[in-house]
This record gives sequence, structure tokens and C-alpha cells, in this order.
Amino acid sequence: MENIGGRPSHLALLPDSRFLLVSGRASLDRTNGLWATNAVVYSASGTPGGEFCIGDDIPVLVTDRHGRVWTAYGDEAICGEHRESGAGLAGWDTDGRAIWLPQDRLPSHPLEGCTAATDGDQVWLVWYAGGRHGTFLTRTTPSTGEVTTHPSPVRDPDGFAFRGNRAVLTRRHHNQRTVELTRAELDGTTWTVTDHRVLDVPGRVVVRCGQGRDGTLWLRTGDTWLRIEA
Repeated sequence: MENIGGRPSHLALLPDSRFLLVSGRASLDRTNGLWATNAVVYSASGTPGGEFCIGDDIPVLVTDRHGRVWTAYGDEAICGEHRESGAGLAGWDTDGRAIWLPQDRLPSHPLEGCTAATDGDQVWLVWYAGGRHGTFLTRTTPSTGEVTTHPSPVRDPDGFAFRGNRAVLTRRHHNQRTVELTRAELDGTTWTVTDHRVLDVPGRVVVRCGQGRDGTLWLRTGDTWLRIEA
């Protein structure tokens, strides 16, 4: 596909062979109080469809199998003026409506989104709370509304995938061809690290490099995608 407009930061799959392109930033028109669109739904042929705004300063974005969009925000948005971004985490439909917010169900307020993943009908959002609070993994089940949060076994991971009770988490070495890979298991409410190693990879690992979907972490290293099973 050619001649895609804008400067997208995120590419995510949607049902019916559609896909979503999202810019990580959005701007507020102070003359009318409206936020400019930063998300566009495309058909399989590359034809643009719906456009909407899903918040400002988006380091983390993932879609689930039903086409819902899940976001975790950066500090500029969390401390900014966009209402849903200020919550730190959010879920959206493809008409640009916020369908989920954490409300008072988190142990601390997010300061920065780290990464995200899906596991069947569940969605995991990984976020950093700063200082002594550290990093958390929040799991939500949209069909039931259940939300659970656990301290992360890895501080500030940028890649994550989950299946059953097992997870794989990665931390990139900035502009290096190495990455830290950690495996962990969840026993009720406690994570136990089962393996940790440093891997040599084919290319540099950059921001927004990991996409976790249904138990598989797709990790982009240079021009190569690595498939890592949880």
C-alpha cells in the first residue's frame, strides 16, 4: 500500500481485514475546544474510512479480536488536558468512543504506558507508576468488566505476551543488538521469574518494538520480526 498520509506511530489489525493507523500525538484546537483526529481505519485495499481521536501521547496501543482499541498513555497526556488520556489507560471502539476507563480500580495512578498484549478475550496493559510504586500489569476482561492488577516482575518492559499463567517480557538495550528476555509465571497474585537471559538479536531494538497477541510476542529487531512464545 502506498501514499498513506500522516506520520503514524502505531499499526494495529481489525476484523474484516481492516487495519488502524494511529499517530502518537494529537493537538487541541483552542478556538473550538476540539481535538484533531489521530486515528484512521483503513479497508484491506488501503481506503481510509472512519477518523477519530483516541487521546494524546500514546506510547502503547493494541487491538483485541473484537476490534476494540486499548491504549496506555505517556506522562505528557496524563498530565495534560485530554480527559481519557488523563486516566492513564483507556479502551475505545472504532467510532472513537471511550468504552473503558480504569476509574478507581488501580493501586496507583499511571505515569507512563510501557507495553500491552491480548490473551483470548483478555487484554493486558503494562504501565509505570514511578518511584517506589514501580511497574504494574493490569488485566481486563471486557465481557465481564473484571479488572485485576499485579506488580510486574520486570521494571519498564517494552515487550509482553501472556498465555495461561505464563508470560514473556522483554527490555530493549537502547540502539543495541541485544535484549533482556524474562519468563515468569503467575500463581494467583504473585509473579515468579523462571528464566532471565540476554539475547543477541539481528538488529537494533527500538521503541514500540514488541507486539503481544494471544500468547506470542512479535519483537521487531532492525528489519526482522522475531516470534517468541510465552
